[in-house]
Amino acid sequence: MAAEQNAGSLDSAFYQPADAFFPAQAGLALTYDDLTLSTLYSETLPRDTSLDTELAGGLCLHLPIISADMDTVTESRMATGMALNGGLGLIHYNMPEKQQLKEVSRVKNHVHGLIQEPITVAPDKTVGDVIELIETKRYSFSTFPVVGDDRKLVGLLSGNVLKPRYAAKQVTSALVPRDQVQTLRESQLGADPIAIADQFFTDHPGINKLLVVNDSDELCGLFTLSDIERITTEKLSQFRPARDDHFRLLCGAAVSTPRNDAGELDRERIESHVGALIERGADVVAVSTAHGHSKGVGNAVALIRAAYPDLPLIAGNVTTAAGVEYLADQGANIIKIGQGPGSICTTRLVAGVGIPQMTALYVASQAAKAKGVSLLADGGITKSGDIVKALTLVDGVICGGLLAGCPETPGQVMEISGKLYKQYRGMG
Repeated sequence: MAAEQNAGSLDSAFYQPADAFFPAQAGLALTYDDLTLSTLYSETLPRDTSLDTELAGGLCLHLPIISADMDTVTESRMATGMALNGGLGLIHYNMPEKQQLKEVSRVKNHVHGLIQEPITVAPDKTVGDVIELIETKRYSFSTFPVVGDDRKLVGLLSGNVLKPRYAAKQVTSALVPRDQVQTLRESQLGADPIAIADQFFTDHPGINKLLVVNDSDELCGLFTLSDIERITTEKLSQFRPARDDHFRLLCGAAVSTPRNDAGELDRERIESHVGALIERGADVVAVSTAHGHSKGVGNAVALIRAAYPDLPLIAGNVTTAAGVEYLADQGANIIKIGQGPGSICTTRLVAGVGIPQMTALYVASQAAKAKGVSLLADGGITKSGDIVKALTLVDGVICGGLLAGCPETPGQVMEISGKLYKQYRGMG
């Protein structure tokens, strides 16, 4: 017993918890490579661990890793890959607003649970019209519910009849009529609609589409067998995709804060852009600059928060407790910590501004506890060990350079001296 006590006191003399270690280093700022973690006794096995993290109300990740909102890192392909592995992608805004909306839609429409607004066709169209629609919109599916002007279900148009030989036929003469279409009442879905749909497909071999209608026989949604099978298979996967309440993949987007001719924030444009992102299904919006503890960023955050009270909102970047408190008071749920730690970030070189990341994370974490907000470590993550160190102080990490060489990034591939490289630049 005495030996154990001596060992314990020896450990405590050299290995300190964060609340003792960082204040003792006051005046000396530390980054990831300046420290390592000591181990403690544990009975937890790796397979028993959970990294589930709720960053804000309704925004839960199974893996607290986010791809950076940089134009050579995150568009729809990367955001989809991140969400499929339990994380999140922030789609950058260095593109036209309409294009960004399309990128968000691609992620949200990757795999559905209940498709609440399925693409439909009108009964007075021809099969040729539908074929042209598929080619124009580049749809990857070919079965359509047929509804009238009153939204009542008329039937189901199968992909089997969408052939040039039937182009002149009216949809009404080619569809499966309403009385032969399998449907489910909206009131039958219950608390677990995926389980209900899964059982339906099991009980009805050969059926691949299940339409949902209300008591007035108006179309409310659509389940597909392929989506349900993928979702149910995910429950057995090591990495569970991050999904919203409608079983769509999570997706975030960064927004700019444009100003009008008078130099004031363009309220109408900002609210319109954020509103359009929400309509497309965006789960979180990010407002960030190199200097987040500023009136401009604060006003933008407050504007968005006033317009959309329940929207998870990321803001940054800051490295001080005062910066965290300021952005939290303006309405941010999640705050990005990091000024200049990134491998290609020039903030410290050009402006001479920035705090080494581990010290910045500790200082920010103290303010975040008091304000009840989440923190993201943004920049400087070059190794998996850096992620572990960061997660001792914050709720998640943002990675840019670590992901920049992946096939999912939009960066251009270049060959230099016989080796392949991907373009990567520090533009958020």
